[in-house]
Amino acid sequence: MNPLLYTDGYKVDHRRQYPEQTTLVYSNWTPRKSRIDGVDEVVFFGLQYFIKKYIVEDFNTNFFGKPKAEVCKAYSRRINNYLGENKVGIKHIEDLHDLGYLPMVIKALPEGVSVPIRVPMLTMYNTKGAFFWLTNYFETILSTTLWLPCNSATIAKQYRRILDEYAEETSSIPEFVDWQGHDFSMRGMGGLESALMSSAGHLLSFTGTDTIPTIDFLETYYNADSDKELVGGSVAATEHSVMCMGTNEEEQETFKRLITEVYPNGIVSIVSDTWDLWKVLTEYLPNLKEQVLAREGKVVIRPDSGDPVDIICGNSNGKTMEERKGVVQLLWETFGGSTNGKGYKELDAHIGAIYGDSITLERATQICERLKQNGFASTNVVLGIGSFTYQYNTRDTFGFAMKATYGEVNGEGREIYKDPITDDGTKKSAKGLIKVIKENNAYRLMDQVSWKEEQEGELKMVYENGKLIVDDSLLNIRTRIKSQQI
Repeated sequence: MNPLLYTDGYKVDHRRQYPEQTTLVYSNWTPRKSRIDGVDEVVFFGLQYFIKKYIVEDFNTNFFGKPKAEVCKAYSRRINNYLGENKVGIKHIEDLHDLGYLPMVIKALPEGVSVPIRVPMLTMYNTKGAFFWLTNYFETILSTTLWLPCNSATIAKQYRRILDEYAEETSSIPEFVDWQGHDFSMRGMGGLESALMSSAGHLLSFTGTDTIPTIDFLETYYNADSDKELVGGSVAATEHSVMCMGTNEEEQETFKRLITEVYPNGIVSIVSDTWDLWKVLTEYLPNLKEQVLAREGKVVIRPDSGDPVDIICGNSNGKTMEERKGVVQLLWETFGGSTNGKGYKELDAHIGAIYGDSITLERATQICERLKQNGFASTNVVLGIGSFTYQYNTRDTFGFAMKATYGEVNGEGREIYKDPITDDGTKKSAKGLIKVIKENNAYRLMDQVSWKEEQEGELKMVYENGKLIVDDSLLNIRTRIKSQQI
């Protein structure tokens, strides 16, 4: 598909709606509001993918790399069928094809940094006057590509902050947090690209993921190398169909076969609530204790239903003794462990637990806090973070928008802005040229600056006139995000 058609329908004729003699449109991409309590900074991530995939690859292959007549015929057919015969025209498309590259500049903050609400993450403007219409033409595809990875990277960082804080207080192995947040979201996301980009955002803060293709995504677009670094990983694990096929009556034998024959060593995660979780914990596992402790590796018990906090930590109002104790306490009673130097119990290294259904930031906090109150280290459990976390968000979660704040008409600059009287202030934009500075280790917006001042800020050129200027790596981005964790 012609990438010039990756846009909202109303964009295609804005070229004629701008004032005559318009030669420059300057816009920015900014998170304007947070709908998540306590989160007032947003992680910037996804721009390098956007530039490589859409601005470079798609345009070189499907626009500049095809005959002009073919491209223009297809564009005219689509627009005329869509809008009816009109005067949108085709010459501006022909002229762009003749030019052979996109005459644009994109300036941005480094990916992986946390950006305060109402501070621009990037700016865009055209470099040739005839193509002023291109800047905001890209609003749609930029928006639909960037808001999700920024959201997921931001939310993953919040999980990391919670888990780091509790591990620092209660655990002897705080480095385990790299694996403690595990991405289970792929099946619930809105398509493959969403799954890849969301999981990539998750992997800025963690190393655990079940979204295999996101590793290829990060190698392709973020210079990762899974032969030389841990991009993402997981462990062998069962699903309910496996356990069901083994039958209810033979469930203990299924456990035994898995841990002694199929996986005699290494880590294996076994879904344990296909029928009766409490029977697994109080009958089957005690019967298999010798085999579990004889393995070189860990057996991970995975409940998959019920209230995660109560299942893992116990419910004082539970009807049975097992419900009142919860998974971690029952595992401790069977397998034991040790008390670390901070005074908290850690399960024997041969046994562990993971919960991966309906985990939220609030529940993650509650699980860690309840474990702490019960005398257990937070790292006794892994949390599977799924689409309940990453899919239940929108562009409005952080109020993302791309807005023009400056233009030039007939050689004169115009500082432009929007400030709807009927709005609560969320939609009020910056005004004029933009400079982002860093004060007290935080980014701050300065608007209405001169071109000279605009060149001096923290926004650095990453793309210019068809060429990618900055080609960053996953390693660098992870370093940035982790340097701001606590």
